[in-house]
Amino acid sequence: MSCQIKQQNSRNMKNSAVQHKVIWITGASGGIGEALARELAADGARLVLSARRQTELERVRASLANSSQHLLLPLDITDDMAVASAIDTIQQQIGGLDWLINNAGISQRALIVDTTAQTDRKLFEVDYFAQVNLTRQALPLLLADGGGKVVFVSSVAGLVGTQYRGSYSAAKAALHLWANSLRAELFAQGLTVATIFPGFVKTDVSRNALTGDGSALGSMDDAQANAMSADAFAEKAVKALLTGKSYIVIGGLKERLGALMSRLSPELLYKMVRKSKVR
Repeated sequence: MSCQIKQQNSRNMKNSAVQHKVIWITGASGGIGEALARELAADGARLVLSARRQTELERVRASLANSSQHLLLPLDITDDMAVASAIDTIQQQIGGLDWLINNAGISQRALIVDTTAQTDRKLFEVDYFAQVNLTRQALPLLLADGGGKVVFVSSVAGLVGTQYRGSYSAAKAALHLWANSLRAELFAQGLTVATIFPGFVKTDVSRNALTGDGSALGSMDDAQANAMSADAFAEKAVKALLTGKSYIVIGGLKERLGALMSRLSPELLYKMVRKSKVR
């Protein structure tokens, strides 16, 4: 079998796995969320795209395969009433939900001693409480047909606490452990739960990251600028999700090594972290 035929067959298998599935992606107006939308739309999924910026959602939808079939739901995930309304809209306009990809989030670039309590709370509100609430509200739709899939986009920082990301790392770690509990509790009802731990990906995440007083950093980290593309990340992420993996680390060698060492030798890991340049 030629390499070209093998690649085509591989794509067909991916298509059959998500074709016609309804997949809701939060944080879909750029970066990882936009790249996941492109990858899944190309594989035949019907998408629900959410973010705060409607104009950017419209731009993303226009770029997707079968653009007319995808539903836009502008949404601030920290608004409880808006989340409930969004879920009602999905139920009324589509009738069901197969996957929920919790991708919306905000990062941090500030030392602990320079971070206000208000900034701490904002990071946890966006990166933990809002995602837990949205997932809980979406469960009836996901479970209605015998089970669905919930995906959380955490971070390698949620496995490896580093400088300048204290509250962000804590929120992402909390999300990871909540996902573990959800997986255990609803396995018998057919729900599958996966957590993705990205390392550095070339997006605007550092530009939008909160400094100590809650303002945006406004610049891109060197590590971010030289990282893998969002499209390359999305291709790896979707491939891992379709093979049924539930613990997915995607990043460069340093990030993958850090994730491994967090389980094998935390003492050695933190000797490495103290010497690392992470800002």
